[in-house]
Amino acid sequence: MFTGIIQSTASIFSIEERARCRILYVQFPDSLLFDLTIGASVANNGCCLTVNEIINDVVRFDVIQETLKLTNLSKLKINDEVNLERAVKFNKEIGGHLMSGHIIFTAEVTQTYASENNLQIWFKVSDKKLMKYIIYKGYIGIDGVSLTVGSIVDDTFCVHLIPVTLKRTTLGKKHLGDLVNIEVDSQIQAIIHTVERVLAKS
Repeated sequence: MFTGIIQSTASIFSIEERARCRILYVQFPDSLLFDLTIGASVANNGCCLTVNEIINDVVRFDVIQETLKLTNLSKLKINDEVNLERAVKFNKEIGGHLMSGHIIFTAEVTQTYASENNLQIWFKVSDKKLMKYIIYKGYIGIDGVSLTVGSIVDDTFCVHLIPVTLKRTTLGKKHLGDLVNIEVDSQIQAIIHTVERVLAKS
């Protein structure tokens, strides 16, 4: 599990393309290397990946086809930055909201509005039917960052980013047309699926 509080950004050191798999080598900061082990879970842009190898400060993650299809990890290039969060420990403060690291779709950056202490970013979802999972003032994970939905219009929604979020994550560097990974609130998702099943039987 994760909290959506990004611990650091890190650069893609190297990429290997293999059949139905992409191997990412991410250069970790020292602060996230402490007691990191093979098999540990780390969220990269909100996507839960398993540590496969550790070579000094470079960590290897194998990204399978299903993950590549659903996330923006297929778009990453060498030197691109990702948001990192290690799995939460139960004796630690949860400052964001509980997240699984399971991305269900991507959204495209369509507009940005900057003011002195705020950046508003608008996103368009990949399929309008998925908007049912996005609730006004509800939690949402965007590239692993725990945020609150600020407004909804048709198949678009926005969030508001404060200076500390812009400083500690990659969201402030997004451009129009960029894709971000979306994880919706699991409780909302479960409620919607339950209601849909009940209505389908009635």
